Amino acid sequence: MDPINNGEEETSKKEISRCSIDVHKVAPPPQRSSFEKLKSRLKETFFPDDPLRQFKGQPSKRKWILAAQYAFPILQWGPNYSLSHFKSDVVSGLTIASLAIPQGISYAKLANLPPIVGLYSSFVPPLVYAVLGSSRDVAVGPVSIASLILGSMLSQQVSPAKDPLLFLQLGFSSTFFAGLTQASLGFLRQEATLVGFMAGAAIIVSLQQLKSLLGITHFTKQMGILPVLSSVFHRTTEVYLLSLFIFGPSFLLLFPVPHQSMKRPKLFWVSAGMPLASVILSTIIVFALKAQNHGIDVIGKLEEGLNPPSWNMLHFRGEYLGLVIKTGLVTGIISLTEGIAVGRTFAALKSYRVDGNKEMMAIGIMNIIGSSTSCYVTTGSFSRSAVNHNAGAKTAVSNVVMSVTVMVTLLLLMPLFRFTPNVVLGAIIVTAVLGLIDLPAARRIWRIDKFDFLVMLASFFGVIFVSVQLGLAIAVGMSIFRMLLQMTRPTTMVLGNIPGTNLYTNLHHYKDAVSVPGFLILSIQAPINFANANYLKERIMRWMADYEADHITHHHQLQGIKQHSTTSLHYVILDMSCVSALDTTGVTLFKDLKKALECKGVELVLVNPIGEVIEKLERAESEAAGSIILRADLVYLTTAEAVAQLSSAINLKMMM
Repeated sequence: MDPINNGEEETSKKEISRCSIDVHKVAPPPQRSSFEKLKSRLKETFFPDDPLRQFKGQPSKRKWILAAQYAFPILQWGPNYSLSHFKSDVVSGLTIASLAIPQGISYAKLANLPPIVGLYSSFVPPLVYAVLGSSRDVAVGPVSIASLILGSMLSQQVSPAKDPLLFLQLGFSSTFFAGLTQASLGFLRQEATLVGFMAGAAIIVSLQQLKSLLGITHFTKQMGILPVLSSVFHRTTEVYLLSLFIFGPSFLLLFPVPHQSMKRPKLFWVSAGMPLASVILSTIIVFALKAQNHGIDVIGKLEEGLNPPSWNMLHFRGEYLGLVIKTGLVTGIISLTEGIAVGRTFAALKSYRVDGNKEMMAIGIMNIIGSSTSCYVTTGSFSRSAVNHNAGAKTAVSNVVMSVTVMVTLLLLMPLFRFTPNVVLGAIIVTAVLGLIDLPAARRIWRIDKFDFLVMLASFFGVIFVSVQLGLAIAVGMSIFRMLLQMTRPTTMVLGNIPGTNLYTNLHHYKDAVSVPGFLILSIQAPINFANANYLKERIMRWMADYEADHITHHHQLQGIKQHSTTSLHYVILDMSCVSALDTTGVTLFKDLKKALECKGVELVLVNPIGEVIEKLERAESEAAGSIILRADLVYLTTAEAVAQLSSAINLKMMM
């Protein structure tokens, strides 16, 4: 016997022994009707938390109770409400009311709406949220960013000064469509977009207040930083020292507001009380000096009484319908995102869960009802919610207390605001939005993901140099482009075996991993569809060309892929663990790829395909008679099983 051949045979036997492991059969998925599949898909898409699971096995009466509690969360915690909770909520409600009243008036001004509308919006929406909302800490009312967007988008076509009634009607109509959007869905949760947008909007909001702070009468209506600064430097003769005299003390009183609530929780009263204190102080100064007669703009007379109905003012037809739908869509998404983020932030601090679906419905219905009761877009405010949280709020009753306080103000205290100067409202807005500039978040984004940082910068500079809407559109467009790029160019990687184990991992990542002779093992990290099928085919063929080139050169390393054998390629193994879906174009990919590999004498092997993929490949075979895509002996549960089984087949062929 030839000793050389005998040695090779012994080596092959050892390899066969080493590779022998149990092989598990890949089972087809259980049979389900098309309706059952559609039902499952819709459930996973829209209701991942399965809200109906609580009804299983419950008697009819209990189901009705659970349904009422799910629709109205107040029925869930209300029966267990205690006097101690009420005491805490009263303190919190009164505290946030002292902040909500001056902010409501200020933010209405920012939206180019009558100041009284800001108070209306701090009365009805909190009552609705107390019944429908799932957060214990969120304090509802107008917010600066939504106010800015609403005012700037509507004023592009309608002048609030020349046609205030029409502008008010469009504001209510936009609020209706914002609520409709919010009740339907919520997205735009990309942190980089929001961080950049909020920072840019904060700067624009602050600069817009220079009109009031410096007493400038002729001011640009544009939102970009360049037109605003141009107005400031070309109108210096109109600056009134009296405005600066009032603004200075107000700003010094208000400056700690955006910074104290979370950094120093015990000083929550500073954040809550200073805006109201500055309003009272500045009102006394204006009244004492009769500053309104010396060029200082004041709020003027405010109408007493509760919210008048406004459903007859909503526009559902006419030339401005497109404007209010667009404005409602943008403000609705922005305010919804802010509201849910606020709720989840404070829920995490108290270790309870905020239901995203309930929050969308609560905020949406709140704004739909608000649009019919003279309110404009409202949501959860971070500054007021921080005060509410630190003041010891236990439930949403704090919103009810705040609402009742605002109601008393609307009925009895309106004359007291007659001499409140607009300059102090501008100071309240500036100090409130300073807290929106989140530098730690920007640094964190830079460290984690450079592309997200670019998105953040695009959002920031787009807002301050172009416009609020376009800046947001640029950032969202960049985010969508990245998402499309990830879909059309999914990650693929070459896997290698870590010696002595059944683990197969990225050759580029793990230095110990080595390629397996005769195998090209690839992992696809995305669903396969029309958008990426052609790319995947070309990428797989390129991996094969790299393998063949490396085989010809025997010992060179190509593209960092480690090879230690000159064995020819027998199998291409596709790890399908991360392929969650497959469409018709994806099925065609496997047909074409199988034919291309067969021409080279290479077999295509699939590892761990999910049920949907198996079903579609089997259907494709049944539709095309004689075309076999999914051979049972070339489908495996794990890569280790595939390599072990097929290595044995290769070794047996070599011994024959």
